[in-house]
Amino acid sequence: MSYMSGARVSLKGWQQAAVAVGSAVGALMDPRRADLIAALGETTGKPAFDRVLQRMKNSAEGREVLLHQPRVISSQVSHAWDMPENTFGAAYANFMGSRNFSPDDRPPVRFMDSDELAYVATRSREVHDFWHVLFGLPTNLIGESALKVIEFEQMFLPMCFMSVVGGSARFNERQRELFIRHYFPWALRAGVKCTDLMCIYYENHFNEDLEEVRRRWGIETCPDPKKKNI
Repeated sequence: MSYMSGARVSLKGWQQAAVAVGSAVGALMDPRRADLIAALGETTGKPAFDRVLQRMKNSAEGREVLLHQPRVISSQVSHAWDMPENTFGAAYANFMGSRNFSPDDRPPVRFMDSDELAYVATRSREVHDFWHVLFGLPTNLIGESALKVIEFEQMFLPMCFMSVVGGSARFNERQRELFIRHYFPWALRAGVKCTDLMCIYYENHFNEDLEEVRRRWGIETCPDPKKKNI
């Protein structure tokens, strides 16, 4: 039995709906519950994950990801900490280390119908921190909400849209104005400008210059909101 098979739980239609509703209510009550947010994403996102899977199958690099099924876990990405300064790998290692984050902290995928879809859902969850690095986004509420806009444009996951709505509802007045005037327009632009981010084998690019991979993948980093010319 594969890792993906072992983690999965089979649900009937009404059970999926019940899990989705329960997860949505629970996540709104406690946004720190990553397990509930993950369950909401899985039970409402199967059509979106299926479209991402087909895109990956149509991409040479995406097919390589599906073939090898790399995992963003400590045992497989630890070499990023050995990469030279200015590389993508070093930037990722600094991002994780400076925040005391661990790549092993994400909850497993449980509610997908097949091993392939379970892996795509897992991959979408695990590359999240790579995207933070590439777009230069902070991990505060505004940064996470802006990244969810990009994730929605890349994958059309309903959970991403709901996360933006839920996140903006928790903004104070100053944060809301900053998000609407600066981060949201940038995220809309950046999400459609870049390449298909789910079709990248990120781990094979750890040794490459960060600015070079950003240029190659069409990444527009988040401008400093304090600059007057934005």
